[in-house]
Amino acid sequence: MRSLACLFALLLALSPGHDARAGDAAPVTRTHGISTVGTPALPADFPSFPWVNPDAPKGGEVALSEVGTFDSFNPFIVRGTPAGGVSRVFDTLLKPNADEASTAYGHLAATVELPADRSWVAFELRPEARFNDHSPVTAEDVAWTFDTLRTKGRPFYRQYYADVAEAVAESPTRVVFHFKTSKNRELPLIIGEMPVLPRHWWEGRDFTRPLTDPPLGSGPYRVGAFEFGRTLSLVRVADWWAANLPTGRGLNNFDTIRTEYFRDATVALEAFKAGQIDFREENIAKQWATAYDFPALRKGLVRKEEIRHHLPTGMQGFVMNTRRPLFRDSRVRQALAIVFDFEWANANLFYGAYTRTDSYFSNSEFASSGLPQGDELGLLEPFRDKLPPGLFTEAFKLPVTDGSGNNREQLRQALVLLKQAGWEVKDRKLVDAGGQPFSFEILLDQPAFERVALPYVQSLARLGIEAHVRTVDPAQFQKLSDAYDFDMTVTVFGESDSPGNEQTGYWTCGAASQEGGDNLAGVCDPVVDALVDKVVNAPDRPALLAATHALDRVLLWGWYVVPHWHTQVIRAAWGDRFARPAQPVRTGIVFDDWWLDRARAEATDAARRAGN
Repeated sequence: MRSLACLFALLLALSPGHDARAGDAAPVTRTHGISTVGTPALPADFPSFPWVNPDAPKGGEVALSEVGTFDSFNPFIVRGTPAGGVSRVFDTLLKPNADEASTAYGHLAATVELPADRSWVAFELRPEARFNDHSPVTAEDVAWTFDTLRTKGRPFYRQYYADVAEAVAESPTRVVFHFKTSKNRELPLIIGEMPVLPRHWWEGRDFTRPLTDPPLGSGPYRVGAFEFGRTLSLVRVADWWAANLPTGRGLNNFDTIRTEYFRDATVALEAFKAGQIDFREENIAKQWATAYDFPALRKGLVRKEEIRHHLPTGMQGFVMNTRRPLFRDSRVRQALAIVFDFEWANANLFYGAYTRTDSYFSNSEFASSGLPQGDELGLLEPFRDKLPPGLFTEAFKLPVTDGSGNNREQLRQALVLLKQAGWEVKDRKLVDAGGQPFSFEILLDQPAFERVALPYVQSLARLGIEAHVRTVDPAQFQKLSDAYDFDMTVTVFGESDSPGNEQTGYWTCGAASQEGGDNLAGVCDPVVDALVDKVVNAPDRPALLAATHALDRVLLWGWYVVPHWHTQVIRAAWGDRFARPAQPVRTGIVFDDWWLDRARAEATDAARRAGN
């Protein structure tokens, strides 16, 4: 996404211009903010993000909920189940703007420097930046964090930072990241998103083990009271060093953020209805349509709203683990995908709330459509003999049924594909040439999804396929998915407004075998690897669009998932005790800019106590 020559590839907001450091071969741009999709909208002297209330009052407690458990405060490693929300303990070099795509502004770092040849990026830390033990945040901490995450963190970090050669602390406040390539447009922003950890605090601790001590950070919250697996309180740091920065003003307004853990989603919802939980987002359409008609909501003590967002929605689906021999044939995967009856599910399970997802980059300009042409076709043409012929002659389409549940045409098409792949129906069972049945398991981490998986199992049974559903607790699910010990499961491949390095972790051969990685499907295809490289190293926006369209099309025709659905709204409900800025924000909700309205909270609490 960057190329200074065409003002796209890292378009920088200049403050106050260019300089050249001794020994540098190329002019250096110094900036207060960077973007991979355009010029940052906010000037160097912006007082606060426009979507916050800079005078929002501080105080009060908010109770949230999580389904699952936690046994660690280290979210950066494979081992353990980290506490939700613990990221609030850590600050980053740059702070993203929720109302701009792929844009961030100096936070721990006051300025960012980038040479014209894009061979490195430097961050100059703010002298006032402090960890919450009042020790300074130094360039040495930044370099140590980078090296530690890359060598001891989740595989994600090794993949994400693969094009960085080294991090060098040139002074107590200046750290430079030297790159292996000048083509990776995202690297400055990627490094800027990195949380910075205190080296002195971690000395004597094993970074690779689950962390049971409350961690030290430089963020707006610290860990307060907690009981592993049950409850966690994050307490606002009263003297947080960044409270009056433009990137901190008007945010982090609650004194305490308390998260209660529930093993069952239904129990979590009932706790919200009873007023024990203050805020929740609802991701189950049936619940939203039927479970929110309760006294507190009818009396106005609880508010319920669908809030529009403008974000890419990626791909959710039943993902097939191609490490299993059963799923290695794309015709088998296609057969399993076309049997899923979305129209019936949308009408009978989701109350018509969803749109079918037909792209890995849904709800964005990066979604492919029609037939490949122009630059996209030019990228695909060298691989024509390795790709399905239909990719060049047919627009990718998912089947559309009448919603009656009698998707016989799709079942017939699926059976033809399965026969081509060597499967036959004998005695009402689908078997291979050796008589082995077609049987697999769908692994879930929450019972709520069984109502989607079980009708799908019934459709598969009509083909003679034996599919079973197994639901495990979130911690066990994480262990199984980290080890790729599943046949089929549900996942989401999230996307941004500027696809890049994350595609390496999702789809490449190098990521397929790393424990705890993001390539759940086990995709290992030289064509996909080549196209991911084109995405990561696209020199400008048009090239990025062409490369992403090509990658999307190849993934779709590879049939690695049974595509699900998406929506363009966030469904949220909360006790009527909060206030929030009136200005809509691109992400829909930024809960960190809400605050406690004491008068409203007192009235709501009094009404609940009175039983009104």
